[in-house]
Amino acid sequence: MNKAGALLLASAILFGWVNAEAQSTLSARVRGSITGFDGHELQVKTRDGKTLNIAVTEATKIKALVALKMSDIKQGGFVGVTAIPGTSEGSLLAREVHVFSESQRGLGEGHYAWDLEPNSTMTNGNVDAIVNTGNGKELTLGYKDGKKKIIVPKSVPIVSFQSADKSLLKVGALIFCIAQQAADGSLTAQHVSVGMNGMKPPM
Repeated sequence: MNKAGALLLASAILFGWVNAEAQSTLSARVRGSITGFDGHELQVKTRDGKTLNIAVTEATKIKALVALKMSDIKQGGFVGVTAIPGTSEGSLLAREVHVFSESQRGLGEGHYAWDLEPNSTMTNGNVDAIVNTGNGKELTLGYKDGKKKIIVPKSVPIVSFQSADKSLLKVGALIFCIAQQAADGSLTAQHVSVGMNGMKPPM
């Protein structure tokens, strides 16, 4: 490769990295209740009392959150678990489990910081093992960079995602939304998960 070609390749790699970083820093997670929707823009009262306007486009993916049981977590399935540090060093205690369909396998795979509450994390991975405990299950989740063991108490909410449409975006519905933030601060919903029958999205 000549010098010009190497410079072009380096520039392309750098641009891709910067672009990915910019996209990640301009995303927002919104948790709250719908106070209005005109078919194009959501008004949401967030959990900290703020009111946000979020654009909804044809590209926005809307999902209904449906409650599951502990028995719906299967070995070999792909799940996501929000957790906090457990009582022993390195252990994790689940706050919620969401079960992905097989077509969603690999979505958000890995272990990383989350913002549900202080010190919370998200782990998306394959259910390598399930062990019964006195008050629930211990899951071993495998992902591309490692494994985590997470205790899931019986009281923890377990949900799945089902495809839905804008008809679920009603006043009073509780949502979890991932939105893209533009340079001017405006928000556009990429994904909106709606709790069914008054369910509060646990993510």
